[in-house]
Amino acid sequence: MKKINKEELQSLNDSVKKSNSIQIQIGGLEIQKHELLHSMDAASKELMDVQNKLQEKYGDVSVDLETGEIKENEPSKKD
Repeated sequence: MKKINKEELQSLNDSVKKSNSIQIQIGGLEIQKHELLHSMDAASKELMDVQNKLQEKYGDVSVDLETGEIKENEPSKKD
């Protein structure tokens, strides 16, 4: 029976291990991505809720995020 030499076998095993390790890392990153997408969805819903509450209280305004100053929005012109 023919065999590859020890160095070739070691090189082959090292390459397989490296490939497997990278695949595991990619899987971990995909899980993180999935969790972050869910977190982003929740944060977007939270932002929308806050914006809706502010709109109910103050009307159609813009808020300066640094000072909290409120500015009335210009009514949109319809053709």
